[in-house]
Amino acid sequence: MKSYEYRYVVSFEDTNILGNVYYVNHLRWQGRCRELFLEEKAPDVLEQIRSGLLLVTTRCSCEYYAELSAFDEVVVQMRLAHLASQRMDLQFDYYRLKNGREELVARGEQQIACMRKEGSQSVAVAFPDSLIDALRPYVEE
Repeated sequence: MKSYEYRYVVSFEDTNILGNVYYVNHLRWQGRCRELFLEEKAPDVLEQIRSGLLLVTTRCSCEYYAELSAFDEVVVQMRLAHLASQRMDLQFDYYRLKNGREELVARGEQQIACMRKEGSQSVAVAFPDSLIDALRPYVEE
């Protein structure tokens, strides 16, 4: 199954006093993965965001299976789990890379609503076709 990948090396700033990655950083990495996907695969959507399109995270979660520490190399893999006209669910798998092996250390998800600013209101709209086309290769099976 094809995934969009974001690679990251954990640094001390990502860890807590115990030396493991502070839990909220996994959610930050989900957001960064999603943003880099837009920049690389659907840059026109970024222009639409600057013009009032909103990709609103309505729900996010993460399940943790193993701890990460400073200098661990992490790959965050993103896939499209579900798509409706105005909502989508993204699935994220977090792998630690070590000695040529991948270890699943966490799994997360985000639900995103597509909206547009109209005056002081936000109105639900369909996702741009270019975003749907960009996500098509990354559909979870």
